[in-house]
Amino acid sequence: MLAALLLGGAVITSPAQAQTQFVSIGTGGVTGVYYAAGGAICRLVNKDRKDHGLRCSVESTGASVFNINTIKAGELDFGVTQSDVAYNAYHGEEQFKDAKYDKLRSVFSLHPEPFTVMARKEANVKSFDDFKGKRFNVGNPGSGTRASLEQYLAARGWTLKDFALASELRADEHGPALCDGKIDGFIYGVGHPSANIQDPATTCGAQLVPLTGPAVDKLVNDHDYFAKVTIPGGLYPNNPNDIDTYGVLATLVTSSDVPDEAVYRITKAVFDNFDDFKKLHPALAHLTPEEMIKNGLSAPLHPGAEKYYKERGWM
Repeated sequence: MLAALLLGGAVITSPAQAQTQFVSIGTGGVTGVYYAAGGAICRLVNKDRKDHGLRCSVESTGASVFNINTIKAGELDFGVTQSDVAYNAYHGEEQFKDAKYDKLRSVFSLHPEPFTVMARKEANVKSFDDFKGKRFNVGNPGSGTRASLEQYLAARGWTLKDFALASELRADEHGPALCDGKIDGFIYGVGHPSANIQDPATTCGAQLVPLTGPAVDKLVNDHDYFAKVTIPGGLYPNNPNDIDTYGVLATLVTSSDVPDEAVYRITKAVFDNFDDFKKLHPALAHLTPEEMIKNGLSAPLHPGAEKYYKERGWM
């Protein structure tokens, strides 16, 4: 009787339940847009999980470099990363000089990510030059922001020793540290608007600082994955003026080892529900499929994503 009951239970189990696959998306700090974007993707995937058997989870991580290394190790299926970091990983340059990862694959790009510099109101900082000899948060070593800052410093002939203190706080720590007077400024590559920037601007009147000049001009001219960006004035409290800077694109990446069907389902979930996707965070509101399937994709497209784009007639 027990055997018959067990057999009966197996027979009535739905195919989706029997074949549930779990996929994970590595993002960034919980106050950043990476985490919100990853959550938006998983929300749309999980909405129809009974149909396709795929269950998506979002993980807060150390961001770009960390995500690619963890995908490479087989511990994450997908990750959000800066377009420049993806380029370096696929081509074996900069921070991936001795760790080229040619299995990296693109799925689609997301929002622009201006490099956003904030200063403590009392620090009297008007330009990045004023941070010399001050306490500056350079970001955690596993983040794309840290990698991009080091590239920027090298372009202008600086090193971390030019700061009185080069702290390595995570993205969810630098705002409180700024308002508590523990640091004088920080840099963060993030889509806007972001709670990570909103909080210190509101709490202690933190000021946005432009990133312009010959070093930025050279970086943008030499690298296709960089572009000049303006953060609109009035987007954040106590910051009424436009702020010129530069940045990259956030992109969703995976590995060629991840099955085509899983990547296809992730891609389909986003673009079949595109209007809903854009409503899940303000940084996603102005995205278009035409730009997402070509801009900022520094590694080859995964075949699963390419299959969907061809079905839609976009490729």
